[in-house]
Amino acid sequence: MNKRQLLFAFFLGTALVWTSCGNKDAKKQGAAQAQAEKVVPVTFGAASHEIVTGTISYPSTVKPLNEADLFAEVSGYITKIYVSDGAVVSKGQALYEIDGTRYNAAVQQAKASLQIAQTDLDRQKRDLARYQVLADKDAIAKQVYDNAVSNVAASQAQVESARAALVTANTNLSRSTIRAPFSGTVGISQVRLGALVNPGSTLLNTLSSTSPIAIEFQVNEKDISKFVQMQSNHSSSDLSLLLPDGSTYEGKGSITTIDRAVDPATGTIKVRATFPNNANALRAGMNITMNVSTTSPTEEIVVPYKAVFEQLGVFNLYAVNDSSKAEIRQVKLGIKAGDKIVIKEGVKDGEKIVVDGAMNVQNGVKVVDAATAAQQAAKGAPKGK
Repeated sequence: MNKRQLLFAFFLGTALVWTSCGNKDAKKQGAAQAQAEKVVPVTFGAASHEIVTGTISYPSTVKPLNEADLFAEVSGYITKIYVSDGAVVSKGQALYEIDGTRYNAAVQQAKASLQIAQTDLDRQKRDLARYQVLADKDAIAKQVYDNAVSNVAASQAQVESARAALVTANTNLSRSTIRAPFSGTVGISQVRLGALVNPGSTLLNTLSSTSPIAIEFQVNEKDISKFVQMQSNHSSSDLSLLLPDGSTYEGKGSITTIDRAVDPATGTIKVRATFPNNANALRAGMNITMNVSTTSPTEEIVVPYKAVFEQLGVFNLYAVNDSSKAEIRQVKLGIKAGDKIVIKEGVKDGEKIVVDGAMNVQNGVKVVDAATAAQQAAKGAPKGK
């Protein structure tokens, strides 16, 4: 290839590169222009201020007021199980029986030992009484009399020891029958008939009280005074429970306990409410929602609740600027009141916001009222003949 051909090829390649770059720039400019010219029809609303009466929701956990793990207190084989799994039991009711043959035998042996010791004590006392008469007349050696006194004391100690052994034997015998320490509901049995159990290490079952039952949740330290007042007023109308299936619990409860200290790591304090639970609809360990009714002491900024949307755990809405363009705003929410919600941060009173159609909106896009846009479209449409 000669020099002229090389120059021609060079200029041709340069021209193609410039043409390609020009097409890319044109496409970018066209896309930007299309974005700028895009108009999204939406429904507008406005942030307003008012006294708000609504509810604050707290994640809560159901806790029994009484709960106990039932362990074997003596060793042996399970010979009887008196209740079925999940049964409702009353205080003192027999739940399990451990083979008590040897414990009953120990009781009989302790009784016999006590009888022997008591008989020996009675004999020693009679001997001491006779020696006392003789000692008063100087008709017996003092050592004999002193020995008699010592024998009575020793026999008395033997009686006390035998009596203590009988108490221990009776205790072991009674512990061979495991009884409910309070009324409630047992869980699924951890042992079956014939199982060998050991004291303090073999878990038999767990017993939980059923009604009333506790609901525990964490509240911000700023709200402590409010809950203290609710506790002192014994108010039940301010509390309601939302169950895991979305239904509202029918029973009414009240604040009964506020923990002694605030958790410095979270700035929250544990609060306990108690609710009746006769139908056992609230089960220990259940995760539910506590709704607490509240009225704001001053006017709050509110927006329609459906204007707010969540992205990756952050709440946002679209505000509309003077150029009718949407601006995404991160907001901090307060209490919900009907179809409105309090905005603590992110929106000012009177600002125009997007209520419906936010899913089609992007930051910086121009928005128009959907009703107005529909009317204009209807006027511009050709009339039918």
